[in-house]
Amino acid sequence: MNTGSLLSLVRADLQAFAGYSSARSSALVGDVWLNANESAWANPADAAGGARRYPDPQPAALRDRLAELYGCSSEQLLIGRGSDEAIDLLVRALCEPGRDAVVTTPPVFGMYAVCARLQNAPLIEVPLVDQGDALVADIDAVIAAALGGNTKLVFLCSPSNPAGSVIPLAEIERVAIALQGRALVVVDEAYGEYAEQPSATTLLSRYENIAVLRTLSKAHALAAARIGSLIADAALIQVLRRCQAPYPVPAPCAELALAGLGAESLAITTQRIAKIKAERTRLQSGLVALPGVVRVYPSQGNYLLARFADAQGAFDALLAAGVVVRDQRAAPQLGDALRITIGSPDQNDRVLAALMARRAAA
Repeated sequence: MNTGSLLSLVRADLQAFAGYSSARSSALVGDVWLNANESAWANPADAAGGARRYPDPQPAALRDRLAELYGCSSEQLLIGRGSDEAIDLLVRALCEPGRDAVVTTPPVFGMYAVCARLQNAPLIEVPLVDQGDALVADIDAVIAAALGGNTKLVFLCSPSNPAGSVIPLAEIERVAIALQGRALVVVDEAYGEYAEQPSATTLLSRYENIAVLRTLSKAHALAAARIGSLIADAALIQVLRRCQAPYPVPAPCAELALAGLGAESLAITTQRIAKIKAERTRLQSGLVALPGVVRVYPSQGNYLLARFADAQGAFDALLAAGVVVRDQRAAPQLGDALRITIGSPDQNDRVLAALMARRAAA
């Protein structure tokens, strides 16, 4: 698949779309900036005065650092307000309303379906398959569904939220090969730091119809900064940039993210990821041993999906102990399930203690 074929996936009316050219996107040089209608004075609460200027739409230092972190070129990376913005951009840029479909694998992150609905893009759902020991994507069914519909986007969440399962890179390759020239395969790796396999970014040099979503919200503990990345073919990144809001990355968020990706911060993050993986194993073992826990799925994310004989009772017991978990019972196939984020050792002990106390009192 060449770049021309890839860009043919973009909506015809947007392929030559110039977008909005902001004052900060020009290469002009000067020391008196009067081209953006900004205030000549700082806000009284902003002593340094940095906030009076519009930020760089794609902060170069942060973009370079993220590209280094994810193993791609800066030209292949788009920074957005979390992964959510990238998902929305992809759906809006590729899917003509009422015609071009989006494939998802429920139960899964709900924003794929929300963005499809907002764009009036037909949604094709290929449910995960419960194999007893794991909820996994049915890749043959995904390919068949995508080929059978007018599909432009296939979202593959790996590790899957909330199931915790990963999609082997060979399976992602199969989807990309089957859909060359027809659809973009988007691999959401929001929890990739916790997984035991390499990133799908390693496939980009061979498959231009693969894109990868990453975020600093999870392993890097910067959820409030809203820094997400889309990694894809450079030509597609250029198109999406033209469709993006003029100033998507607030300067304080970019500065915090850049500091959070420094060598010292990354060393601490690496240690914490290892601790979360160890706690994930410990919490799973503890949950499995509890009466009333029907099944705990293995996970490569920072969470566990558990089925309960009485999910409402378990949810209430945890809440009474001050522990808030994610109720998954409204999701397809998960009418008895809760998703529990892996916390600190003390927090995980509280989960086990609350559930044990409930069983003792029953």
